[in-house]
This record gives sequence, structure tokens and C-alpha cells, in this order.
Amino acid sequence: QVQLVESGGGLVQGGGSLRLSCAVSGIIFSIHAMGWYRQAPGKQRELVASISRGGSTHYADSAKGRFTISRDNAKNTVSLQMNSLKPEDTAVYYCNYGLGYVGYNYWGQGTQVTVSS
Repeated sequence: QVQLVESGGGLVQGGGSLRLSCAVSGIIFSIHAMGWYRQAPGKQRELVASISRGGSTHYADSAKGRFTISRDNAKNTVSLQMNSLKPEDTAVYYCNYGLGYVGYNYWGQGTQVTVSS
């Protein structure tokens, strides 16, 4: 079975940094795109960053210049380095495998990121 296990969330002060990691098992990691989503209370889940099988990256406007997504195909992991964090970054962050393409859409359990003022 496919399993995505996230780590790295927590509480951080504004301007600080966090690194989220997602370990994928049960499927060949390298054959599909990966992404990080986030969802704040009362808001829709949004795609923060994505990375293709070949390593091409895309970022939401709110994340550009501050967040970096990367993948390590040898370790079956995808990470999100978050710098210069702002209170508005506070949300539950979810790792996703497949991004809904050709029927692949697997989710991690979510990890809470809270940024204080």
C-alpha cells in the first residue's frame, strides 16, 4: 500500500525556518510528480509547491522566493524548505503524490505549521 509519512512541522517565530519532509513507500517514488499543499482554517487547500519527475519546480506566488521544494529519488523523499516564515503561512501542510494526474493522488496525514508573530 502507498504510504506518505510527514515530519518537520511545529511552532516557529516569524522570520524563522522549518523543513518539512515526506517519506513515500509502497510505490515507485520517481515516476510521478510530488507536491506540498496547505490548508488554513476556513480556507481551501492550496498547492504551495510541486516538483515533477524530472525535477522541474513550481511555486505559489505566496511561496516564491521563500520556499524550496526538492526530491531525493534515491531516498524516496520530498522536502519543503520554508524560510522567512510569516504568520499567514500557518496551516496544515500535506504531502501529495501524483497531484491527481492519471488517477494518482495520494496524501500524507498532514503536519501542523504554526508561525507566531
